[in-house]
Amino acid sequence: MTKKGPKGRWRVVAVVFVAVVLLLAAALALAPAWDRAEDLRQAVGASTGPAPDAEAIARGAYLARLGNCAGCHTPRGGAEWAGGRVIATPFGGVAAANLTPDPDTGIGRWSAEAFIRALREGRSADGRALVPACPYPNYSLLDERDLRDLYAYARSLPPVRQARSAHGLRWPFGTEFAIAAWRRLFFERATLAAAPLTSDDAALRRGAYLVGGLGHCSACHSTRNLFGANAGAFDLGGGAMPETGWLAPSLLDPRAAGAQSWSIGQTAALLRDGVNRHASVSGPMALVVAQSTQHLRPADAEAIAAFLHQLPVASDPAAVKRAPAPEPALRQLGERVFERHCADCHGKDGRGEPGAGPPLRGNRALALPTAANVVRMVLAGGFGPSTAAVPRPLGMPPFATLLGDEEVAAVVTWIRWKYGEASAGVRVHEVNRLR
Repeated sequence: MTKKGPKGRWRVVAVVFVAVVLLLAAALALAPAWDRAEDLRQAVGASTGPAPDAEAIARGAYLARLGNCAGCHTPRGGAEWAGGRVIATPFGGVAAANLTPDPDTGIGRWSAEAFIRALREGRSADGRALVPACPYPNYSLLDERDLRDLYAYARSLPPVRQARSAHGLRWPFGTEFAIAAWRRLFFERATLAAAPLTSDDAALRRGAYLVGGLGHCSACHSTRNLFGANAGAFDLGGGAMPETGWLAPSLLDPRAAGAQSWSIGQTAALLRDGVNRHASVSGPMALVVAQSTQHLRPADAEAIAAFLHQLPVASDPAAVKRAPAPEPALRQLGERVFERHCADCHGKDGRGEPGAGPPLRGNRALALPTAANVVRMVLAGGFGPSTAAVPRPLGMPPFATLLGDEEVAAVVTWIRWKYGEASAGVRVHEVNRLR
C-alpha cells in the first residue's frame, strides 16, 4: 500500500469539502419542495364557510384574550391584530403577521382549515412552515371548537391592509431548510397525556389545557437549548427570556414562582389582580396579567391555579446555595444607596411600607438563582398591572439615570444578601450588560 503525499491528502480534503457544499446547496434548494404542504388559500371573494354566530365570535374573543394574541400581533399604537410588530429573538427579528381578514395582506383568503392547520401544525395557508417564534407547539394542544371560535373572532375584525415586513433572521436561520430541520428535530404535537396531572379531575385537566395551550406558559417559563427549543408545552422549570434580560422563574420551585404552598384562591388572585398577600407581578408578567389573565373567568383562573398547585416540586440547587457576605466596602456602599433611595418605600428594616412599597424580607424575587430581575427593576423601574381589582398599582421609579453601575451592583448585592437568604450578588460588568 502506498502512502498519500501532502498533495493527495489535500486533494481528498478538497473533494470532501466540495461534496459537503454541494449536498448543503442541494438541501437548501430542495427544502421548499421537501417541507411544503398543500396550499389552502382561496380565491379572493370565495366563501370561507357559513357566517359564524355571535356566540362563536364572543367565545373566540375570550380565547384570544387568554392567548394574548394581541401582545405580538398588534403594533404599538396600531390596529388590533394587524401585525408588523418585530419580536426580538437570539436569531434575529421576527415580524408578526397580519391576522385581520384583509384578502391581500391578512388572512382574508384563509379557510377555517388553513387557520386550524397554522395553529396545530405551524404552517401558513400556502403550505410553508412558520417560524417557531409563533408558539404553535403550545397551540397544537387546542381542540377544534376553540380553534374555530378563534377563527370566527379573527374573521369578525375590521380588515386592515398592512403588509408584513420581512423577517430579520440571520442566515441560515430564516431559510426553509433551517426551519424544516428545526421542526424535524424539535416539533411534536402537544397532548394532555404529557401534562403532569395528579388526577383526572376535570378542573385539573382544564387548567393543564390552558397552561400548556392558549396560555403558552412554557414559551417563557422554560430553558431553551442552543436552537431555541424547549422540552414541550409542560416544560415549566424556568429559564432566561432571550433578548429581554429577564428570568422567567420556575413554576416547579416554591422558592421561585411555584404556587404549591399557596392556596388556590391566592394563586387565582395573582393571575386576575396582579397581586395577592404573598407576591405581586412586574416586568413581562405584568403585561401578561394586564393584557390576558385579568380577563380569566373565575372558573378558569381557579382551574389554572389548581393545576399549578399540584405541579411536582423541583428546587434549583443554585437557589439554596448561600453566598458569603459582601466585602466591607461593597456592603457599606450598598447600605448607603439603600438608605438614600430604597428605605422610604421598602422600610429601613425591609418590611415594606403600607401604600408605598412591598416588603423585601421573604421576597422570592431576591432569592432567585440570578440577580437579573432585581437589576432590571432597579434600572427600569417596577410597575404592576392596572386591573379591575387594583386600578392604581404601586410602582417603583427607574434609577438608570440616577445610579451608576457600581452603585446598582452594590445595592442589589446587599439586599440579596440581607433579605434574599444570602443569595449571590451581581458584578458591575453584569449590571452594565443588562443596562
